[in-house]
Amino acid sequence: MSVGHTAVTTEPVVRCGEEHEDCGIRDVLDRIGDKWSVLVVVELAQGVRRFRQLQRAVPGISQRMLTLTVRRLERDGLVTRTVHPTIPPQVEYALTPTGDSLTHLVKALADWSAEHRDTIARARQEWDSANPDSGIR
Repeated sequence: MSVGHTAVTTEPVVRCGEEHEDCGIRDVLDRIGDKWSVLVVVELAQGVRRFRQLQRAVPGISQRMLTLTVRRLERDGLVTRTVHPTIPPQVEYALTPTGDSLTHLVKALADWSAEHRDTIARARQEWDSANPDSGIR
């Protein structure tokens, strides 16, 4: 037990019913926990964006990966895709009400990350110093 640990936690963070049931949480976390989805949601929280605007706003994302990401978010009901009949076609993306409801959680995670960044960096340095051959980074 760690120094600051004083009690055994017996209650699960999430209770689903059956012992090994995941309540669909894994599917949702896989989507919003991937490398690009949160960044796309954050950008769309600012308003409707065209494909190229999204691509410029998310540094490092390839055209293919952005296409896959917005399709997956659309499939999950978090993003809408509107094609305007112009030449060439203009495509716009926007958050659905469900996608918009995710933004406060993303903001809370970003706030938590900013608040604990220094503590985590110090803990990593200490751990890396104590375990130099671990290969974990």
